Amino acid sequence: MSRADLIVALDVPNAAAMELKLQQMPEFVEWYKVGLELFCAEGPAVLEPLKKRGKKIFLDLKLHDIPRTVDNAVKTAAEHGVNLMTVHAIGGRAMLEEAVRAAKACENPPKLVAVTTLTSLSQDDFEDLGIKRTVSEQAIELGRLAISSGIDGMVTSAHEAKALREAFPEAILVTPGIRMPEGDLGDQKRVATPSFAVAQGATHLVVGRPIVQADDPVLAAVAIFEDMNK
Repeated sequence: MSRADLIVALDVPNAAAMELKLQQMPEFVEWYKVGLELFCAEGPAVLEPLKKRGKKIFLDLKLHDIPRTVDNAVKTAAEHGVNLMTVHAIGGRAMLEEAVRAAKACENPPKLVAVTTLTSLSQDDFEDLGIKRTVSEQAIELGRLAISSGIDGMVTSAHEAKALREAFPEAILVTPGIRMPEGDLGDQKRVATPSFAVAQGATHLVVGRPIVQADDPVLAAVAIFEDMNK
């Protein structure tokens, strides 16, 4: 059994495309991610096929707003059976703490993970944004803010996962940007293989296009899963 969970990212445009992909997925995939594109296209109804299949749902909307708005969004998501969801750590302590309070007030509280630094950003992007920290420093400091606010874990590149695991031994670490060695980078700039991410301390690996857009999604998922178990 893998030391981490595989989350297949349903980066598809609509519910019909999602249903087709779900039919192609192997049964051992327990987790699925629903992101902005699919959620904006279909709304909360898109979560129902996953719930009917008994799957776990990672709702990746990266909430970043005033505390009251985030509070209401977390509560609404919990009502739809979401297991894991994202908030932006850069939203600040008040927002993060409000999200935590909202989750704890739910009958079935979702776990919350904070986005520290998008895996599409590089050090050059940080300079454009006027951020003086390095990518790793930003991940650590925002991770510390999130954990001290009661957040369950972080979304982070595998390249910052080891430092975060050492700093926060019990935290959930969700790692996107996962590619096999021969895989296309797409719009990701800081990628890693599944086995590397697990070795660095990741607890959940998010994989989208390498599985969803593969000629044989089952074969691709098996290859990812086997690499995670190295």
